[in-house]
Amino acid sequence: MFAVAAPQIPVAHAIVLGLTQGLSEFLPISSSGHLILVPWLFAWHELDAFPELKKTFDVALHLGTLFAVLVYFWGDLKAFVPAGLCAIARRGAVSHEERLPFLLVVSALPGFVLGALLDSFIEKSLSQPWLVAVMLIIFGVVLLIADRAATNREEGDFHLSEASLMGLGQAAALQPGVSRSGATMTVGRLLGFDRDAAARISFLMSLPVTAGALVYKAAKLMADGGLPHGTGPAFFWGVVTSAITGLVAIHFLLKLLRTRSFAPFVVYRLMAGAAVLLLIVTGFRPAT
Repeated sequence: MFAVAAPQIPVAHAIVLGLTQGLSEFLPISSSGHLILVPWLFAWHELDAFPELKKTFDVALHLGTLFAVLVYFWGDLKAFVPAGLCAIARRGAVSHEERLPFLLVVSALPGFVLGALLDSFIEKSLSQPWLVAVMLIIFGVVLLIADRAATNREEGDFHLSEASLMGLGQAAALQPGVSRSGATMTVGRLLGFDRDAAARISFLMSLPVTAGALVYKAAKLMADGGLPHGTGPAFFWGVVTSAITGLVAIHFLLKLLRTRSFAPFVVYRLMAGAAVLLLIVTGFRPAT
């Protein structure tokens, strides 16, 4: 896998990318898009010759945000897991707590299938900075429209049809710049969920899809001989930083959405997308 000399990943770069992942995974601004744009903006090229390692590092940063969700929602998860086991034993779910584990798995299926089928295509054709900028703008506008919809549904109204539709939104976020949390919360708002419920469901939906990606990438990494020598510290600090900032981002967003709209994130998406396009048009940075 890594036939050429092992790359050197500066720990400072890893920490910055961990901060980027932790914040942008849960705020509706696209973590995959920002993990493309930050190295592009600062001209960090150490992983350009190691595309597989770059994907592995990006997935590893998701370990931190997965840990953040587990910690923040631990009280809920302690109820959901035994409830799900009871539903299996009974061969039927009667409560929200019993339904939710299965609905989260259902919501992950579109992303699993499309991710497996389109992995190489996404990496080669859909990860261009100009396209990320366009997606930030377009789906920022879509989020603004959805956020103005009349909503009064709560988390307990999450059923199979809602899980399927929000799962399709999650799969659409395989395109960098769309935002997994942004797309799922957009669909949730269009389905009538209030902001708090849409955000909580979105965060919980990240558990199976992120865990699946981590297991797949870890198995592939072990089969290929593990991490290159010397990259361990960068991976470690990237994951730790991602976990800490992920916890902060979850707390901040849920607190904000109890009294405010998604408008600040829409404004950020529009400004960030416009700034990237301006840097490209002026020749400061390349479009690809």
